Amino acid sequence: MTTVAELIEASAAALTAAGVVFGQGTDNAWDEATALVLTITGLADDEANLTEVIAESDVREIRTLLGRRIDERVPLAYLLGRWWFAGYEFLMQPGVVVPRSPIGELLRAEMQPWLIQPPERVLDLCTGSGCIGIVAALIWPEARVDLVELDPAAAELARENVALHGLVGRVTVHEGSLYAPLPDQARYDLILSNPPYVDDADMRTLPAEFCHEPALGLAGGADGLGLAREIIDARADWLTPSGVLVCEVGMSAAALIRAYPDLPFIWPEFEAGGEGVFILLAG
Repeated sequence: MTTVAELIEASAAALTAAGVVFGQGTDNAWDEATALVLTITGLADDEANLTEVIAESDVREIRTLLGRRIDERVPLAYLLGRWWFAGYEFLMQPGVVVPRSPIGELLRAEMQPWLIQPPERVLDLCTGSGCIGIVAALIWPEARVDLVELDPAAAELARENVALHGLVGRVTVHEGSLYAPLPDQARYDLILSNPPYVDDADMRTLPAEFCHEPALGLAGGADGLGLAREIIDARADWLTPSGVLVCEVGMSAAALIRAYPDLPFIWPEFEAGGEGVFILLAG
């Protein structure tokens, strides 16, 4: 018989020994092993469940998925077909970037102190699975939210996640590049984006785990700022007078500051870790 605690400990040890790379939703072996074991068993993340004996069928499935995670370096979210972001569950599939942006922490804090009042309209550019915009819709139940995604497969997954959270009718998925598919008269109190921002040099040295994710969702060009520049340069046409732009550029932050030395970027700090997210106020 194998308990939850025993299998988490053994799985974490195997991940550590194999030298797998984290960063796609977890940042350490213990959290990754916990997500694997609890998802397959359907148990809550509660200390009281650590002594629960796991059914042999679940033990076999966990060990099979653990083997693929180690041998093939497949992100755990793809193996499970679901992942969690800002406390909410999302459907996940290969070919779509795994949710992990620190923007989720800002949303859970309701974008305070930068938002003057709850937003009426929210835009999520490069939405991928839809996680950022959907969380915004859940946090502000009166807001109308537009999601924009270039890749048709990711856009379809975003629609499935919109339906999963009961948001059809209030959250709309648009297919296209950045602002292009939006109505000309649309103006937003909050624009959110986690665009591709990995520069060419880093794309050439990505760990095997990250090579499973689509290059379309990661590659940001020579300096990582290909799409970020377009988002910034056109922001005034889409923000309301008191609107807020939030965008993640990760390790390309230094290049962004060099490119826009006169812009008053705000760089929030994150309790749960993460960096490279800027805030720009319309005013």
